[in-house]
Amino acid sequence: MSYPPFADLRERLKSGRAALAAAYLETPSVPRYLTRHATLVDGVLSDISARLALPASFCLAAVGGYGRGELFPGSDVDVLLLLPHDPTTEQQAILENWVQACWDVGLEIGHSVRTVEACMAEADADITVETNLLEARFVWGGRTLFDAFGRRFQARFDAQHFLDGKLAEQQARHARFDDSAYKLEPNLKDSPGGLRDLHTIHWLAQACGIHGGWSGIARAGLLTPAEARRIAREERALSALRIHLHLLARRRDDRLAFDYQTELAERLGLASTTNKRAGERMMQGYYRAAKLIQRANDILIQSLRVRLFPVTVPPEPIDADFQVRARLLEARAADLFERTPDALLRAFIVYAQRPALAGFEPATLRALWRGCTRIDAAFRANPAHRALFMTLLRQPTGLTRAMRAMHRYGLLARYIPAFGRVVGQMQHDLFHVYTVDEHILTVLRNMRRFTVPELAHEFPLASRLIAAFDKPELLYLAALFHDIAKGRGGDHSELGAADARRFCRQHGLDKADSELVAWLVEMHLAMSRTSQKEDISDPDVIAAFAARVGDVRRLTALYLLTVADIRGTSPKVWNAWKGKLLEDLYHAAHAQLAGSDEVVADIAAKQAEARVNLALYGLPGDAADALWKHLDRRYFVRFDVRDMSWQARMLWRRTDSPDVLVRARLSPAGEGIQVLVYTPDRPDLFARICGFFARIQYTILEAKIHTTRHGYALDSFQVMDLANRGIHYRDFLSYVEHELARDLDPAQPMQAVPRGRLSRHQRHHPYPATVKLEADAQGHGDMLSITCADRGGLLFAVAETLMRHDVSVYAAKIDTLGERVEDTFLIRGEALQTAAGREALEAEIDKVLSA
Repeated sequence: MSYPPFADLRERLKSGRAALAAAYLETPSVPRYLTRHATLVDGVLSDISARLALPASFCLAAVGGYGRGELFPGSDVDVLLLLPHDPTTEQQAILENWVQACWDVGLEIGHSVRTVEACMAEADADITVETNLLEARFVWGGRTLFDAFGRRFQARFDAQHFLDGKLAEQQARHARFDDSAYKLEPNLKDSPGGLRDLHTIHWLAQACGIHGGWSGIARAGLLTPAEARRIAREERALSALRIHLHLLARRRDDRLAFDYQTELAERLGLASTTNKRAGERMMQGYYRAAKLIQRANDILIQSLRVRLFPVTVPPEPIDADFQVRARLLEARAADLFERTPDALLRAFIVYAQRPALAGFEPATLRALWRGCTRIDAAFRANPAHRALFMTLLRQPTGLTRAMRAMHRYGLLARYIPAFGRVVGQMQHDLFHVYTVDEHILTVLRNMRRFTVPELAHEFPLASRLIAAFDKPELLYLAALFHDIAKGRGGDHSELGAADARRFCRQHGLDKADSELVAWLVEMHLAMSRTSQKEDISDPDVIAAFAARVGDVRRLTALYLLTVADIRGTSPKVWNAWKGKLLEDLYHAAHAQLAGSDEVVADIAAKQAEARVNLALYGLPGDAADALWKHLDRRYFVRFDVRDMSWQARMLWRRTDSPDVLVRARLSPAGEGIQVLVYTPDRPDLFARICGFFARIQYTILEAKIHTTRHGYALDSFQVMDLANRGIHYRDFLSYVEHELARDLDPAQPMQAVPRGRLSRHQRHHPYPATVKLEADAQGHGDMLSITCADRGGLLFAVAETLMRHDVSVYAAKIDTLGERVEDTFLIRGEALQTAAGREALEAEIDKVLSA
C-alpha cells in the first residue's frame, strides 16, 4: 500500500536533533535537552499519526524513559499503541504503515499494539512491561481510552508484587556486572550505581504513592532536602555523561569504553594533572557518583519497603544503644549518633560480632549516613574513638563485612582521610581490575579468609601461619595501608609506610608493632618481585632476601600480605605456579633466618633421595650417573629432588643421543605442564621453543636453561594456558612432545611468529616499555629486565633478538600480570662485554617492545 511521503518530517527530526545537540554542546543543560528531545519526537509522531489517518479512537502513548519525558540522543523511542478492540484487517494495514513511516523518518521505535485488557495481562506476566506502563504518558489520539487504561492499571496494581519483582530484577542486573560498579568500562545505565538504580528508586516511590522526584521523596521524610539535592546533582552528572556519550558515539552506547573516555573528559572540561590523565579524573568522578548512588539505593529501597510493609516484629535489645529487629541492627534512639558520636564506630563492632544480622534498619542507615560528617579531626583524635577502631580490627569474625559497610556508607573514608583520597581511583597498570579502594578491601578480605578454618584447604600454609600469628590486626592494618598512597606521585610504598607508621602510633601501638606495619607497607612488593624475577634456587638470592627481611615474624607477615595482595589484583593474575614460588621462597628464607644450612644445597643428600626415587621405577642404583657426571654443582642447587629424579629417568641411556628429546608431564606445581628439552646445544634453541609455545598460545612461566659439560642443553620449562581454554593437559602432553621435537629439528627452518595486537585497553592507556640491563648481583652473568604491555609473540621476538646478538639465556622468569609482562632473563654473551654491544642490544629490544 502506498502512503504519503514524510521527507519533511525526516528533515524536521534530523535538523531538530542537530540543533538540540549543538545547543547542548554550547550550553549543557540536561533537563532542557531531554525534555525538548521528547517534545520534538512527540510532534513528529503526532504528525505521522494524523497524516496516516490513524483512527481517532486509537491512542498513542509514550512509555519507559520516553514516557518520563527523558529521551537521550541514542535511546529507543518506546511507544504503546492503545486500541479499544482488536484491529480490523484495514486497521492492521494502517498500523503497519505507521510503524514503517516511523522508521522511514528516522525514529528507532520500540512499539507494542495492545488493547487495555492485553496490557493488563502482559503487566501481570512481565515486571518489565508493568514498569514501562507505570510511566505511560499520553501523546496523541483518544484521551478517553488513555484515561480508562490508567484507571484499570492503578486498580490492578499490587505494590508488594511490584516491589518484590523490581528488587529481583535489580539483583539479576547487578549480577550481570559481578555486583561491581568498578568495571574499567562500566555501563552508565545498567551497572550497579548507574542510572537504572535511580530509576528503581523512583518506580518504588511511585508504588508507595510518592511523586515529585527527589523533592517528593524528601517531602516524604526519606531524605533531607540537602541529600535530595546531592542525589539529583549526581543524577544530572551521569545523565550529562550519557548525553555526551551518545553524541560522541553517534548511536546508543551506554558503556564508558576506553575509546571514549579521554574525549569525554575533554568535553566535560577536565584536564590532565601531574599524576592523573583527564580520563582517569573523569572515571574517578564517575566511580564516586556510583558509590553515592549505591548508598542511596540501599537506604531508600529499604525505607520504601518498610513504608509499604511496616515491620511489626518486636525488637530484641542488645545493649543500651542497639537492638535487633527482623535481623536488622537498629539504634534504640533516633538521635543516638548525635548524642553519642562514638556509637558511629560501636555500631560496626556490634555488626561484626553478630553474623546473623542481615544489615541495618533503614532509619539507622540514614542516621549513619548523615552522622558520618561528625567524623572530623577532633573525632579522629579522640583516644576513645581510636581504641574503638582498634577493637573493631581485633574482632575474630565479621571484620570484612563491617569494613565494607563502613566504606559503603562513607564512614571509612571519613575516619581514614588518606583512604578517602583513593576512593574511585582506577589503576591503569594493565593488571589491577579494581579501583584502589576496592583492591584494598579485597586484600583485607583475602587476609581474613586465611583465618577461616573451613577455608584452610585453599591456602594451607597461609592458614597455618596466620593461626599462629600473635597479632593479626597488624596484618589488617598493613592491608589497609599498602596501596593507600597511590596517585600522589612518588613511591607509594614509602609514602604509605609513613602514613601507616603515624596511624599506628596514634592508635596506641607500641614502636615494634608500628614499625612492623610500616615495614610491611614499604616492602609489600619485595617478596613477589624476588620470587617472580630472581632465581630463588640460588643460595645467594635467598641470603640477600633473608637479610632484607631480618626475622621470621616479618617473613611470615610479608608472605601473608603478598599472597593476599596478588590475589586481590585480578582473578586472572594468581595461579598455582606463583603460589609455589612464594611458598618455596618462604621456606628457603625461613631456613636461612632460622640458622639452618638447608639453603646451601646438600648435594649428596639430594642425589641419594633421587636414587631412591629411581629405584621405585625399577632403575638400577647407578642409572643417573651417566647424566650426572656431565653436570656441575649448580645444576644440583637449581633443581629439586623431584626434577632431578624425573630428568634422570627420562634421560636414562639417552645422555649421548644426537636426537632432540622432549618430555612433558603435569606440573608438580598443580597447574600447567613441565617440559624437558634435551639436545645438543645451539644458539637458536631458546627462540625456537618460545616460538612453538607462542604459536599454540601457551605461556612460559619459567625457564631453567642448563648446559652440560659435554655441550648438551638440558632445559626445563613451566608452561600454562593462561587463557583457561579448558584443554585437558594430559591429552596435551604427547602433542607437545611430538610437535616441539619436530620444531627443534635443526634441518627445519625456524618458523616465524606473528605479533599480536594490543588490546583496546593497552591502546588507550599505553604502558611504557622499559628495558634494563645490569650485572647480576651474584656474578653469574647479566640480568635483562623488561616491562611492557603483553601481546602474542612478544617472548619469541625478544628471544630472536638475543639470538641475533649471539647472547645465550641461562635462566628466565616470565611474569604475566593481566595485560602486562615483567620478564627477567639471566644472559651471557660476547656482545655484553663492551658498552657498545650492551647499548645496541638494549636499543634493539626496546624497539621490539615498542613495535
